[in-house]
Amino acid sequence: MESIIESKNIIHETTPRATVQITFDDGRVFEGPKGVTIEAFTRAAFPKNNPPVIACMVNKQMRELTYHAYTDLEVSPITLADSDGLRIYRRSLSLLLIAAAEELFPGIQIIIDYGLNFGAFYFEINHHPPLSDDDLNRLRHRMRELVDTDLPIEKERVPVPEAIAYFENKGWDDKVRLMQTRRKDYLTLYALNGIKDYMQGYMVPSTGYLQMFDVAKYDGGYILQYPRSKSHDRLRPPVNYPKLVSVFNETRDWMEKLDVYDVGRLNAVARTEKIRELILVSEALHEQRVAQIATVIASIGHIRMVTIAGPSSSGKTTFSKRLAIQLRSHGLKLMTIGLDDFIVNRDETPRDEEGDYDYESIKALDLDLFNSVMLKLINGQEVTMPKYNFITGEREWGETFTASSDYIFVVEGIHGLNPELVRQIPADQVFRVYVSALTQLNLDNHNRVATTDTRLIRRIVRDATYRGYTATDTILRWPKVRRGEHTWIFPFQENADILFNSALLYEMLVLKPLAEPLLLQVEPGKPAHREAKRLLSFLQWFDTLQDTSIIPDNSILREFIGGSILRDYTP
Repeated sequence: MESIIESKNIIHETTPRATVQITFDDGRVFEGPKGVTIEAFTRAAFPKNNPPVIACMVNKQMRELTYHAYTDLEVSPITLADSDGLRIYRRSLSLLLIAAAEELFPGIQIIIDYGLNFGAFYFEINHHPPLSDDDLNRLRHRMRELVDTDLPIEKERVPVPEAIAYFENKGWDDKVRLMQTRRKDYLTLYALNGIKDYMQGYMVPSTGYLQMFDVAKYDGGYILQYPRSKSHDRLRPPVNYPKLVSVFNETRDWMEKLDVYDVGRLNAVARTEKIRELILVSEALHEQRVAQIATVIASIGHIRMVTIAGPSSSGKTTFSKRLAIQLRSHGLKLMTIGLDDFIVNRDETPRDEEGDYDYESIKALDLDLFNSVMLKLINGQEVTMPKYNFITGEREWGETFTASSDYIFVVEGIHGLNPELVRQIPADQVFRVYVSALTQLNLDNHNRVATTDTRLIRRIVRDATYRGYTATDTILRWPKVRRGEHTWIFPFQENADILFNSALLYEMLVLKPLAEPLLLQVEPGKPAHREAKRLLSFLQWFDTLQDTSIIPDNSILREFIGGSILRDYTP
């Protein structure tokens, strides 16, 4: 009875509050009028704006800064130093480029093609002569004027037929094709300086947020530069990637041969019997490339060691086995070497910034032992092979082996392109191959598909199929995987003698029905949910391939979806 009396003394009738309170994740609370945007609160809470706040998590849901606060909210800022913030920045910068180019060069068509590691989108143009240095200066200057004016980027929800009519009037056939798979009856468009466009995801509120950018010529086309998350206050200098760019050009040639340039065209083919031909030709192009690589290696004559490296879920394992088969067709003998067997004992293993064992660091390998073993194998000496026991964390010893001079040793691992790995091996005896899903069909000319997303979806499907991991497990591990790639793989990719693009034009048609149920199981409000939601939003644009039996049983895709004839094959 006493507690009820006490509550009566505490509880009292009052008038509705005309304000809302925003509680930030650092514990600070700000109060303002109802209906004010989250942007106003973030500017009050973070006046230095370093790194710039680009969006926010509002009650554990990602929201644009234009979101209006009508009730009390819990808010966590998303900055340019975050991957989601960088995506929003790049997407908004693309619209700035498109709007400025349309104003200066009426009828020009901007085609945003692929990303470059130093922080840039490579883009090309159609329906206009090549841009001169003066044209680029004018474009850069106009983009800067639009930024300095701080024009709003306005959001509008329109019926799909209205959006299609707008795209048809602009001559944007790629977007018209994409709309054929739109399942909702509306589409969200963003408008800047009179130009409306569909952009796959959230945007910044106004051009004033886009302070850092540049445009320049690059390898026959152009680049739109942007900051990276770890260097959010500056642009990195351009870097030449001749081997990487050659792969992009090769893939563009493949797309022309297959007459598939974007997701809309892919979906159109998927609805016809031509999908069978598309799959078979795509696989034939892969096999042709693997055979070419094997021929190059065999023709050199003095190659004794082939190292294969690439980021997670690139299909390195299947590629290695297909390459081994092609090398065997040249009469060569092979032995596969696992770098994991050269890991140092656990008490010597370095730790990462979170205190976990860092098996991805090159310091986790006994490089002296690796080089000693490889030199003995190459020179035909007897060697007892090491074997690492992941349970005990100790090195053990396996079979004793002697190789003849016609053996080639295939080494697959994260450090295959790092010169430190083979520092004692004669350079002319080592052939390096870089494997990655380097390109993917873009949704349309203005919305690219990140190759990172392709690999993540591959990994989500594979981890569920073979490792018993949920999509949540895989998504939460992904940032650590990405850090390792940026440290130990990407800086060395141009060291490769040959690059192999493991992407397949049709693969999202196959991965979509396998990935979607896994992503839908990610619990709302949990850290992995916003990434799952983003991937689901991307996958919605693809049709599905119902009959997977037409996928060859040695396809790289089989490594992830199952049914690979090479799974138990050991060269």
